[in-house]
Amino acid sequence: MEIIDWIVLGATLVFIVLYGVYKTQGSKNVEDYIRGGNTSKWWTVGLSVMATQASAITFLSTTGQGFYSGMGFVQFYFGLPIAMVIICLVFIPIYHRLKVFTAYEYLESRFDLKTRSLAAILFLIQRSLAAGITIYAPAIILSAVLGWDLTLLNIGIGIVVIAYTVSGGTKAVSVTQKQQMAVIFIGMFIAFFLILDYLPDEISFTDALSIAGAGDRMELLDFSFDLDNRYTVWSGIIGGTFLMLSYFGTDQSQVQRYLSGKNIREMRLGLVFNGILKIPMQFFILLVGVMVFVFYQFNATPLNFNPIATEAVYASEYADEYKALEKRLETNQKYQKGAAYNFAKDPNNDVYQEHGEQLSYIAKFERVDKELRAEAKGLIEKANDTVENNDKDYVFIHFILNNLPKGLIGLLLAVILSAAMSSTASELNALGATTAIDLYKRNVGEKEDAHYVKATKGFTLLWGILAIIVACTASLFENLIQLVNIIGSIFYGNILGIFLLAFFIKYVRSNAVFVAALITQVIVLIGYFNDWMPYLWLNLFGCALVMGIAVLIQIISPSHKTPSIENV
Repeated sequence: MEIIDWIVLGATLVFIVLYGVYKTQGSKNVEDYIRGGNTSKWWTVGLSVMATQASAITFLSTTGQGFYSGMGFVQFYFGLPIAMVIICLVFIPIYHRLKVFTAYEYLESRFDLKTRSLAAILFLIQRSLAAGITIYAPAIILSAVLGWDLTLLNIGIGIVVIAYTVSGGTKAVSVTQKQQMAVIFIGMFIAFFLILDYLPDEISFTDALSIAGAGDRMELLDFSFDLDNRYTVWSGIIGGTFLMLSYFGTDQSQVQRYLSGKNIREMRLGLVFNGILKIPMQFFILLVGVMVFVFYQFNATPLNFNPIATEAVYASEYADEYKALEKRLETNQKYQKGAAYNFAKDPNNDVYQEHGEQLSYIAKFERVDKELRAEAKGLIEKANDTVENNDKDYVFIHFILNNLPKGLIGLLLAVILSAAMSSTASELNALGATTAIDLYKRNVGEKEDAHYVKATKGFTLLWGILAIIVACTASLFENLIQLVNIIGSIFYGNILGIFLLAFFIKYVRSNAVFVAALITQVIVLIGYFNDWMPYLWLNLFGCALVMGIAVLIQIISPSHKTPSIENV
């Protein structure tokens, strides 16, 4: 990185933090600190909701997903618009009417304190883990490619986020997220158009899409019912709807964003805005990754994008084997480049037969590329099994550092860190609010507002410190965006089922729900660790399971009465 990159990076982040602190000084009461004084307009609500979900993991992992696997991951979001409509019609009116500070307050009025506390605790467990990962994700990648100290990065990101989140509460999070989303959109659009500009002069955008299609990167829809396929239209619509209902309807980090809306109309418009824009946004981020794939059809790539993994294998007895694979990759990439040019000129004539299958030469050399990279991962694992050999999350940052001009590198790094800060701030804000309102205030009784503002700030600080500790002790997963969604899927279905029972099945009482939720959480954990189904389906499974068990327990309960039409 050059001095100009440091200036751009530092100035962007310092401005966002100072602006957030300046605009939100002096929150004196709980209403202001947790619900932002209910002053947010719909576009602030929508951008805040979007920024909360769009962590650094989104931009690092989703682009890597596009590079390696193509556009199919966008199916994960197909349930989002459906979920937004349901939340606008069912969840928001109830939350608004009851004037709740957290989603879990409603559960006490419908069931009892222990059910409210259980749902809040389940949220605190999964969201605190996710908060640590949203800090850790950009930190480990920036550490690997820039040589920065990982622990110091984790601590630095955490301290910056804690500073303005503790200072200004929900309003600070919402205000800064508008600036962060502006930086993110500007940076990603610049990166996209630069990639197209870097392609050979004779390769148009249409040619690039054709090359990506020949490389099996443009298959958008999968209508199969194969459970081995993680991302299909059906898993996105069904499993994705339940995940999004849980996340946006019952996760306090999101509920707190739209509860800050000026009125019910602004809340609804904010969520509709998010529902309309989110899929195109994810489509665009994946497309950036696909265009990086096309760019590397004409330019050399490393055998593994994680520099730490390369260093590990170079320092081992497998160094010569690895270097031989690099030579083979270099040769294959020369053929890839020629095949890409030929395909762009005449796609119909650039085919060959293999085992009765008609393929483009791009597909042929892409298969070789995948085989070589798989062999390389095997050598890395043999050399050091503690080093991450899956390099999806390193693809985009490698492209940024090795191809973007001075100044823009700093801007794209600001994009990554802004995304990390925005998502982490929402999570810490929600963790502090939930702990203060659902656990602390409910059990210590009524005190002055100033006391609960201080308590919320203190809990936010503590959760921030815990998130830093989680980040400093975490280990990289196969793909970071999948890890966050997996953690959510393990807990979200159960929490959503509790809320759906509360909304729609009125004769089920608190004891039945509480016991069912405990049983369900154990079963879902067993199911995940035994790989019963793809993780997206855990949302539907957990939701259906807790509802079914609760209804069954209520029916066989000695105090059960046959529900009347009015009760149902």
